[in-house]
Amino acid sequence: MTALATGTIAAAVPDRSPSLVTVPPLRKARGVALIAHGGKSRSAAPDSNLRTPALRMFPFVADLARAGRRGGLAVAQLRYRMVGYNDGDPVRDLEWALDELSGRFGAPVCLVGHSMGARAALRAAGHGSVTAVAGLAAWCPPEEPVAQLGGRTVMLVHGLRDRITDPAGSLDLGRRARGTAARIARFEIARAGHTMLERLPLWQALTRRFVLGALGLEAMDDRIAAAFALPPERALRVPL
Repeated sequence: MTALATGTIAAAVPDRSPSLVTVPPLRKARGVALIAHGGKSRSAAPDSNLRTPALRMFPFVADLARAGRRGGLAVAQLRYRMVGYNDGDPVRDLEWALDELSGRFGAPVCLVGHSMGARAALRAAGHGSVTAVAGLAAWCPPEEPVAQLGGRTVMLVHGLRDRITDPAGSLDLGRRARGTAARIARFEIARAGHTMLERLPLWQALTRRFVLGALGLEAMDDRIAAAFALPPERALRVPL
């Protein structure tokens, strides 16, 4: 993996910039997966790729790159300026990253976020380059906006043993996004908690197949396609 870029954006904390670690495709880019890791509700501490939430997502980076590089998939993981969500800091970092990746690859983007990163990814989905969003164990406070999901393909995945982010939050957001998102489905993973360590191969397989399918690099996985086709309420409570 190689560092792509470090850029500056207007920030409350001076002299601190977000950055990207990228795995470029082996041919002309046909799609980009941008990964956003978890964090804290409020903190101005500087972020690091060596923090556990970031390290947790690097296996997803490797899995996506292994599956998609030959077909034109670029994969990037964002390091935020600071650890906390605060008043939307990681959303602004994602918007910076989307501009950077658009300039380099000029290809549609699927956002993949975990926990706080999923909240930020869902918020940043209105960027013109984004076509799809995967929210893993998403932190979804009440009344999170959904208008920015218009025309996007959305997959939410939540472990039913999650005690950090309430599965009811992603269910509520999914219900409110129906009729706005182009397609939306939500999977409930039994015997899995917030860290995704339980049943990790399933979390990774769902993410990989969704990203490749949503970006048109392969046919959409049958299980995910079937979930999109279910009646609205059933599509948001698909058991695994």
